[in-house]
Amino acid sequence: MRSEMRRRWLIILPAVFITYSLAYLDRANYGFGAAAGLARTLHISESRSALLGSLFFLGYFLFQVPGAAYARRKSARRLIFVALISWSVLASLTGVIHNFWLLAFDRLLLGISESFILPAMLILLTNWFTRAERSRTNTILMLGNPVTVLWMSAATGYLIRAIGWQMTFVVEGVPALVWAVFWLIIIRDRPEDASWMSEDTCSELRQELEREQWLIPQVADMESALRNPNVIWLCIQYFFWSAGVYGFVLWLPSVIQKGAARGIAITGLLGGVPYLLAVILMLVVAHYSDRSFRRKRFVWPFLMVAGVCLFGSYATTGHSFWWAYGFLVVAGSAMYAPYGPFFAIVPEMISKNVAGEVTALVNSCGALGGFVGIWVVGELTARTGSSKAGFLLMSISLMLSGIIILCMRGASNNTLATLPLDVETI
Repeated sequence: MRSEMRRRWLIILPAVFITYSLAYLDRANYGFGAAAGLARTLHISESRSALLGSLFFLGYFLFQVPGAAYARRKSARRLIFVALISWSVLASLTGVIHNFWLLAFDRLLLGISESFILPAMLILLTNWFTRAERSRTNTILMLGNPVTVLWMSAATGYLIRAIGWQMTFVVEGVPALVWAVFWLIIIRDRPEDASWMSEDTCSELRQELEREQWLIPQVADMESALRNPNVIWLCIQYFFWSAGVYGFVLWLPSVIQKGAARGIAITGLLGGVPYLLAVILMLVVAHYSDRSFRRKRFVWPFLMVAGVCLFGSYATTGHSFWWAYGFLVVAGSAMYAPYGPFFAIVPEMISKNVAGEVTALVNSCGALGGFVGIWVVGELTARTGSSKAGFLLMSISLMLSGIIILCMRGASNNTLATLPLDVETI
């Protein structure tokens, strides 16, 4: 029985990690295309290039809640399979289409295809893992973000130099299509659907998950959930957090390339350093969050550090590239560190029947923040000819997100009042 419980970590989590990693590859490589001369090749302005980067997040915003509802009621496994195929094709088309408006529509559809992934994955994980495991499992899922950027930063830079940015988009879109078949073979929606889980083990796991639900006040529907002030605050908080993160991810390569003036390959290597440190911090933070069952204290300090360091980069850009870059390294790692504990908050304060949709709503607001962050940062860079104003905006956004999560008070909220946890749980 214990070996089957361990097997969940060896079967479910690697598949989840690979899937999210591929999603992030086809999402974040746009920044390298932009740095490699996408706007120049397609004869579009820097403002239009920023719009192309941000349109992904507009599509990402639109369909997350309906996708989460389908994943909860029907099948997260099937939804993710369809999404894998869709975004593989659309990501490859980014390197093929030359018309601006067709490319804009493609980026919008790519965002819609990938919008189903995170909410569906989190719903899948709540079917397989308990609260005591949740921050770590969420972190392994979210590690697909920095780990992908880490290896992509090196690989994409050399690929662009070898075959050009357009063929790079095509090549990097193909793996998701191949992986879709493996996903369908490996993954099942629930333990009782997996041939390698015995009936006794499934029963024990199901009972533990049901006991956890008894501790959470039941919420009838999404309308009731939205009356919980913390749901609204989490949406606002994640908007500002994502505005900082995605602005950072998409514009970091351009900033490094301009500052270091060392070519796209070296840009990739320098751009990977923040994500290497982020991987280490995410694992450490998730471990201690699950040991203590306290989530909030493992979120807000890192966001504040990220905001302060982005301000440090803003202040030193133009004076010393290496000081500005050093601040970016710390900021990038700190803004990723709290993802595991953060996404453990919703299923611990909202009952399972709406937790997936609430998580999708929070993540949708993050997508909207990403849209605003990338577009505004790109516009500021285009208008001022410098990255300084954009990094000041990201700094303010991250500090606001940290302040909001710090000020949230679960004990004053009826949804959390009966949980056997103190206010620091959130």
